[in-house]
Amino acid sequence: MFHKEGHKIIFITLVIVVACFLLVDQFIAINWLRTLILIALLVFLILILQFFRNPKRNTQANDNQVVSPVDGKVVVIEEVFEKEYFNDKRLQVSVFMSPLNVHVTRYPIGGKVLFSKYHPGKYLVAWHPKASEENERTTVVVENSTYGKVLYRQIAGALAKRIVNYAKADDKAQQGADSGFIKFGSRVDLFLPLDTKIKVELNQKVRGGESVIAESNA
Repeated sequence: MFHKEGHKIIFITLVIVVACFLLVDQFIAINWLRTLILIALLVFLILILQFFRNPKRNTQANDNQVVSPVDGKVVVIEEVFEKEYFNDKRLQVSVFMSPLNVHVTRYPIGGKVLFSKYHPGKYLVAWHPKASEENERTTVVVENSTYGKVLYRQIAGALAKRIVNYAKADDKAQQGADSGFIKFGSRVDLFLPLDTKIKVELNQKVRGGESVIAESNA
């Protein structure tokens, strides 16, 4: 199953690969060179298909828990001052995605979307300290009555040139459901209440919609 954001790119890639196959077979007589080019074309197609895959995830809906919005590796767990929406201290948990990860963004909690904003910006590498404030990004805040408010921020990286965000203010968010897509490598930051119980560790690999990032102490 492939994400809808990739349908056009996959189609164009297929057309290009098929056309190149025909041209290579017709105009390149050297066997080893022809084989090398055909293998390279197949690898390119497989990478595109892999990037836009959208595997089904088994989200165990729980209003006390925050699930990872994306696949990747936890690279930041720290207390920070969040100044765009909360204007107070929060626990930041950041998940870095390589180009080989699934890039679907999912709602970390269920509830009501309170805030959704797009920011144009730079394309610093995703792990750069200033990427969260200077790169192209979207900020979304979701609230439910059990856990409270969770802010998650999609951040473009050096390779990611387009962020897709489906969340709109007053939408009803379903935990683990598709809320967007980031094309070609990036990260997502979560900003959580200080009294939340973090359930992951640095460098831990997580799965979007399934891995529990935090839970309420209430």
